This record gives sequence, C-alpha cells and structure tokens, in this order.
Amino acid sequence: MKSQILSRLIFLSATMFLALQIGYSQNIPKDSTVMVSVEMNDGNEFTGRILSQSPESIELKTETLGVITLPKRLIKTIQPIRTSQIVAGEYWYDNPYATRYFFGPNGYGLRKGEGYYQNAWIFFNQVSYGFTNNFTLGVGVIPAFLFAGAPTPIWITPKISVPIQKDKVNLGVGGLFATVLGEGNSSFGIAYGQLTFGPRDRNINFGLGYGYAGDSWANTPTVTISGMYRTSKKFALLTENYIFDTGDENLFLLSFGGRFIGRHVAIDAGLFIPAEGGDIIAIPWLGVNVPFGHPTYD
Repeated sequence: MKSQILSRLIFLSATMFLALQIGYSQNIPKDSTVMVSVEMNDGNEFTGRILSQSPESIELKTETLGVITLPKRLIKTIQPIRTSQIVAGEYWYDNPYATRYFFGPNGYGLRKGEGYYQNAWIFFNQVSYGFTNNFTLGVGVIPAFLFAGAPTPIWITPKISVPIQKDKVNLGVGGLFATVLGEGNSSFGIAYGQLTFGPRDRNINFGLGYGYAGDSWANTPTVTISGMYRTSKKFALLTENYIFDTGDENLFLLSFGGRFIGRHVAIDAGLFIPAEGGDIIAIPWLGVNVPFGHPTYD
C-alpha cells in the first residue's frame, strides 16, 4: 500500500511537470508594436520589436543594437513583454516563485499553465502547477524511504486565489494536507487564508491558519505576516514570520533573507529565528526554485 501511494504521488508530480512541455510551439507576435524578449540557445537575450520574419529568421529592432537578424533555429524562446515588466526603462523578467515567500504562500496563485519545482535543503521537494488562473495544486515528498525504507512524509497543497483588486489585493484560501507513509494515523496539516496587498513582486501578506493532527484541530490560529520587495531585476528581499498561540504564551518564528532571481531559476537564502523564552538562535534556509510551463496572461 505504501509503495502504491508513493508511486501515485511521483506520477502526479511528473504529470504536472510535463503538462505543458509536450506539444509546445513557438508563437511569434505579428504586431510590430509589441515589445518582445528573444532568448537564444546560447543564453544571449535581446529585447525589441519584430519588424519582419521569414521561415528562417526574424528582424528585430532593438534600442541599443539597431535592427538585427536572428536565425529561428538558434532561438530558444520569444515572449511578449508586458508593460508592468518595464521598470525604469529596464526589462524585468517574471519572478519564477512569486506566489510564495521562503515556504509559506501568499494570496496570489500560479497562472494557468505555470508551474515550478522547489527543493529546500535537498530533502524537501514540491511541484506546483496552475490548472487555472484561480486554482493551484502542489504535491510534495521528503524521500525518507531512500534510507532503509524509513517513514516518508507526503502532502498536497491546493489553493484557490481570488483577485479582489487586480494586482493590488489578492485573497488565497487553501491548505497543506499531509501524512507519513509507514506510520498509522499520521495525518496532519493546516487550512489557511491569505490576504496580500501589492503586486506579485512588492507586497505584504497577512495570513491566518488552523493546524490539525489526526482528528484534533488547534484551538487557536497561527498568524503569519510576510513580505516581498523586489529591489532590482535579479534580487528581492524576503521576510516570513509566524506567531503561534500555545495558550500559555506566544511563540514567534521570524525570518529574513533574499531571493536571487534568474530567468530559469530562483535561489532563496535566509535565516529563520525561533524566539522563545529569551533564547534566540538562527537556522539557515536555502532553497532552489525552477519554473516550467507556459503561463497564460490576462
């Protein structure tokens, strides 16, 4: 039974990862007024407007190089540039992990066709995918079964996202529902609501969640206050903070750090600081996030 559940989880993860990798064809905008970003197979990137194209090449008018001709066989991707991606005259590609902070979610969801794989400290693995612009599903595993068949935590993370005011206020409702394969009556998780103020790259988030273990739910909520501020094309500041009410006292888990943003990867580095009884220690966090798929924009 354990191996069957694990196999299904791995199959679902692989299906989500490959969902939009199959059958993709390059769509080249025909409107010469649309700004595009052209990424070449060798990693070079050009931005400009497509003046003309033939079966073999495109002519691109750039700001710095003038009109250049790019062979289609050497082009990896062509993406239209949205107005919001031009900041102080510079093109900023999308933050590939904008719906979460270090680990906790915000009110935004993945766009339809958008996904990412997250790995933190090697053992934590999660794949998430936007099935619609309002519904995101993630599945995850800590593969402890590799170590002499040890009990293995697995989970799913569904989330529904509702834009209250587009790119300004977003509501997210979801949960993390987990179990440990190899242990009886080991279900646990949290159901939450998140309210995010600000766009995907610069926001503050307030959350409320109730945890459970087995059939027992917490009597008091966990409060989260998180934020993200993208300072440049390739860097954003992050903080993710939790307040736990144990009944006798409040426990705090604070964090701060940054995200190094690339077109095809984002790396998170920071410190988590549990504060209890006056003792303060710092726990390092390192995560790698790899986007995939082809999102649909409004």
